[in-house]
Amino acid sequence: MSKRAPREASQRQLRVGEEIRHALAWVLERGELRDPGLTGVSVTISEVRVSPDLRNATAYAAPLGGGDAEATIAALTRARSFLRRRVAESVHLKYVPDLTFRSDPSFDEATRIDALLRDAAGADEDGHGS
Repeated sequence: MSKRAPREASQRQLRVGEEIRHALAWVLERGELRDPGLTGVSVTISEVRVSPDLRNATAYAAPLGGGDAEATIAALTRARSFLRRRVAESVHLKYVPDLTFRSDPSFDEATRIDALLRDAAGADEDGHGS
């Protein structure tokens, strides 16, 4: 049994993922979802990764300006079939991928790194840096 490294996404996967991301962003921007978990919440879809067979897509989402990411992902998951239909209307594929939503950790990571950099800069100004 050989272990293969994960393959990089093909150009087609990347292109389809980007089209799906735009379609989802358009639906969210227009406020077409009526889920109470999304009331007053602006959601960003940062990336969509599509499986090699184009049958599954994972959308990475986060509430803008902070907020309850778990509640946002739960609301998007509840609206999955509606969102899939909307994607089918704007992205012309033989098969519309099944959508899965995940919380995008990059925003939390960026916030953590920013805080570390600010702490380090403050320490340097106080003369306590290295």
